[in-house]
Parts: sequence; C-alpha cells; structure tokens
Amino acid sequence: MMQLSRRKALAAMGGAAFLHSAAARPKGYLIENTIHMFAEDQTRFPYHPDAPYKPPANSLEKYIAFVKEVKLDHTILVQPEPYQDDHRYLEYCFTREPSPGYFKATCLYDPIDPKTPARIEELVKRNPGRIVGMRIHEVHARDTPFTTTGPIKDRDLKDPGMKRVFRKIQELGLIIQVQLIPYYAPQLGELASGFRSTPVLIDHFGLMARGTPEEYNEVIKLAKQPQFYMKMSQLPPNAKPMVRRVYDAFGPERLIWGAYGSTMDAFNKELAQIDDVFDFAPEAERVKIRGGNAMKLFKFQA
Repeated sequence: MMQLSRRKALAAMGGAAFLHSAAARPKGYLIENTIHMFAEDQTRFPYHPDAPYKPPANSLEKYIAFVKEVKLDHTILVQPEPYQDDHRYLEYCFTREPSPGYFKATCLYDPIDPKTPARIEELVKRNPGRIVGMRIHEVHARDTPFTTTGPIKDRDLKDPGMKRVFRKIQELGLIIQVQLIPYYAPQLGELASGFRSTPVLIDHFGLMARGTPEEYNEVIKLAKQPQFYMKMSQLPPNAKPMVRRVYDAFGPERLIWGAYGSTMDAFNKELAQIDDVFDFAPEAERVKIRGGNAMKLFKFQA
C-alpha cells in the first residue's frame, strides 16, 4: 500500500486544527523565493516612471510576523518591475529583516545597457552577501519585436549586452533568474551554454500555459544543461503528470519550490500542494524541493 503523505495522514485523522497552526510545519528548510515587496511610503519609495503596473502596498511588518509564525528559514526578495532598476526599497528591507542575514534578493537591470555590469557589481559591493542574481524577462509573443528601451523586459537574448551581463554574473558568482515563455527556451539555452558555471533559474514552471506542447518540450530540454534549475510555481491545472515529467528531466536536486504565501491559509495550501504533486517522491527529496536546494543555490549558511 502506498504510504500516505504527512498531510493526507493528518486529514485522515481529522487533523484540520493542525493545518491552521505553525505546528504543521514540516522538517527541513523552507525558503520563499517569489515574493515582491511594495512600500507603503510612496513618497520615499515611489514606483518607477516606467512601471508596467502599480500594485497596492504590502506591509513588511505583517510579512515579518508571518515569517515568524510559520518559521520560514529565509526569503529571497524578488525586485519587482514597478521599481525597475531602483533598488532603494529592496535595500531598505535588508535593514528591517526578522533576523540577521534573513533576506537576500535578486536585482533587475537592463541586460543590454552597457552600464549594467558595473551597476550590478556596485550593488553587490554595497550589499555584501545579499544579492544572489539578476532577473531577465522574455515574455513577448512570438513574432513580435524585441524592445530596446522602456520597461526592462523583452530585450534580445542575442544582443551582445546579454553576454556581457552573463559574464559579470559569472564573475560575481550569482545566478540568472529568467521569466520567459517557452518559445524562447532554445535562445536561452544557446546563450547560457557559454557560461556553464552560471546557474539559471527558470521562473514559474517555464510559463507552460503560454506555449505549445512542442515549445514546452524545448523548456524540458534545458534540463540537459546541468546549470538549469526549475522554480515550481504557477503550476498548471492538473499539474501532476507534467510535474512528474519535469522531475524526471531535472531531478530532485534542481527543483526549487517558489512560494509559501503570506498568510497561514496560503502556507498550508502550498505545503499540501507539495505533498500532492510530489506524492511519488520520498520525503527526503521533498525536503530538498521545499528548501534544501534553495539553501545551496542561494548560498545560505546552514
């Protein structure tokens, strides 16, 4: 008989009360690496003029209270597009963390701007041990033009500036975090192949819903390059068959669970989803996926 997952066993025992308390926290590390923080003080930390959207603020204080309640080990703050390359609020968050060294972050710069390599290095030096990588977006529809100005997204992966940025990321020991539609997976693989010591984290399950099955096959092929990792977030409906396919391609050591929410209900749903979509995997591998792999990728101290 297949062994029941921890959460299914709790449910079978009528353990609903456990699912709404931090006592349900599983063993091992839990690392959040999808969250954006938006300042309540829009005078001190205004959105960028090129912000593609302007979300409501979320409270850093409330998030920190949540972190303590569910006992998250670390959070990677993902520089959001509304701030573009203005990292002041991200740096402010470093000064308000729940425990020393709790936060790290990914940055956002224009990957084809000649000034970007130096700007990344300056940010890293100003925040030692805090910046883990840089974000790149390639989400425009196939057969539409790349951008060269405006909001930092959809730049040409074949532009020489991309290689300059990858080279600096490699030199600094950082990662590249890429949000792309499946159509651009071959171009990303070609670019990354010249920097094989640079880890590349594919965001949001490779945005599977925004590509054809044939295009998503190219995302799966990226697993043949050992530097590629897959972030398990924004999973499609009825995700289990595709999760198993991605697991078989990348292996349990290169899968990173993305988000744990910011409320207890969201946290419990995320934990339950991990147990559900990885019900075929032993608990030791789920420990890696929940946070053990992220601890290594983002170079947190155990």
